[in-house]
Formats: sequence, structure tokens, C-alpha cells
Amino acid sequence: MRLTRRKLLAGSALAGSAAFGIVPVVRADTAAVQRGRRLRIAHLTDIHLQPELGAAKGLALCLAHVQSPKQKSDGPSMIITGGDTIMDAFEADRARTTLQWELWRKVKADSCSIEMQSVIGNHDIWGWKKTTANTTGNEPLYGKQWACDEFGRDLPYKSFDRAGWHIVLLDSIFPFEETYIGKLDEAQWEWLESDLAAVAESVPVIIFSHIPILSATPFTLAAPPLIGKDMPTFNVHGGNVHVDIDRFQKLFARRRNVKACVSGHLHLVEQVDYQGVRYLCNGAVSAGWWKGKRRETDFGYALVDLFDDGTVERQYIPYGWTAQA
Repeated sequence: MRLTRRKLLAGSALAGSAAFGIVPVVRADTAAVQRGRRLRIAHLTDIHLQPELGAAKGLALCLAHVQSPKQKSDGPSMIITGGDTIMDAFEADRARTTLQWELWRKVKADSCSIEMQSVIGNHDIWGWKKTTANTTGNEPLYGKQWACDEFGRDLPYKSFDRAGWHIVLLDSIFPFEETYIGKLDEAQWEWLESDLAAVAESVPVIIFSHIPILSATPFTLAAPPLIGKDMPTFNVHGGNVHVDIDRFQKLFARRRNVKACVSGHLHLVEQVDYQGVRYLCNGAVSAGWWKGKRRETDFGYALVDLFDDGTVERQYIPYGWTAQA
């Protein structure tokens, strides 16, 4: 093998770089590492639609941005809304809840031309706080039924297949006194385990929930622990993250084709990679409930890309809205 002066110098440079802990970039055959995108999803979470603060115009602008000509050639083929579609039905009476859902149907009909699937959020549930909603619990639309009717399905959770991926929409909201925690009930757990068992190991799975299954962000929302005689402890609110996380971890250990879990609820952008699963929290269309940014997070939505090798990537896209006076 002939060594030219150029090759010798190049080899010396690489050796020197390695000695100082700098690993040179070696380009592999692009054909061997190239991956193909199977599906692009626009994830619009925490819309909190209401008649006030220009929210309907803001949502229309967001939907226009998602479907803009610039996006069309490389845009999403479907939208998944991540819960808290309307501002609030949890504490609202029938008239206020009706007004919000009617506004949702109008904006959707006027501004959305691609497939839409929806996750149920805590604010989409009607009347669980009976003292303010003036509900008894016996109303035909009480609880999750109203949102299920709006989304055109019988159950608050579902799954379907698209482009070689299995997509699961969970119902995170579990009743706790007159409020809620992040948790699946036993019927949904039985359904989820059966649903995933029926998916071939070669088919990647992505799960959408309203409340994050796993998140570091709730620690930033918790009160700082007191420093005293006892060990300082963070108290993470059970409404900010799933309290049955251990059960999910055991399930995912058996179902290694679960590749990502996508959520909203916290109105913040976050990514946690843990034990082969990517956990994405995707901000909020309404940012800080239409009043401005939520901490550093702007009014926006996420583009979630699903690839044929089972990987998932996310971009958070501000759509140009500013809070209205």
C-alpha cells in the first residue's frame, strides 16, 4: 500500500485528535444510514378555545400555518389535538360548555381540511366539579361523554395504524374527588395491554396522552423543598404527571416497539429519552392560556416525524400569534 505525504499527514492529524479526546467525524455510506420518513403529524395541544382573547382567530391562524402552501409539499398528513381543546368544561355549566364546543366545530369546519384525531384533556370533561358546573352526574353528556361525542367515538381512548406505525390515543384523566390525577383506569389498562399485544414486534408504536407519562418538568413546577432536619423532598403534583408511571415502565419493558410518548398539559416544551423511549411534551397552541408566553414557550404546535427505523423527531413551530389586549 502506497503512503503519500498527504495520507501520512492526515493519519497523524487523526491520531493527534484522538489523543486529545477529540473524536473525528467519519462519514458512513449514506445509503446504509439513510432513513425514510413515514409520517409527519402536526400535534396541536392545549388549544383552550374560548370566545375571549381572540382565541378563535388564533386557532384559525395556527391551522392555516399547519396547512400553508409552504408546508403543503412537505407538510403533515394529519393533525392530532392533544387535549384541552376548549378552555374549560370541567367547572363550566351547560350553556358555557355548549358555547365553547360550538365555537370549536365552527373553527374546525372553516379552517381544517386534513384528517384530525383528538386526545381528551382534563378541561374537555364536563361537570366533574359539580359545585361550580351545577351538575348532578346523571346528565347524558356528563363527564367524558360530551367530548367523545364531539370527537365522534364511543370511548375516550383509541388506536389506529398509519404508514407502518401503530398510534395510540390514551385517556389520561382519572377522577380524584372533584378534581383529577394522571392515571389509566383498569378497563383502559386491560385494553392497552391487549392492544399492544396484538401489534407485531416489528411495528413501531407511538402513544399520545394529555398528561405526560414521564416528565422532568413537574419538578420545576413544584415548590422548592425545605432545607431542615428532614431530607428535602420534592412534592410533584399527581395532576402534572402520570402516577402509574411504574406500570407503564413495566409494560414498555415487555413491548420494546413502543418508541415515543407524546403529551401536552404543561404548556412547555421538553424532551426526555429514557430506556429506549422518547418522551415529548409539546407546548401549547394557547401558550399561557392566550395571555402571553408560558414561561419561555411561545404560541405554537409541534411537527412530529415518524421514520421507518422506529425513530421519532420533533420540531416546535411558533405560528406567529401575539396575545390580544
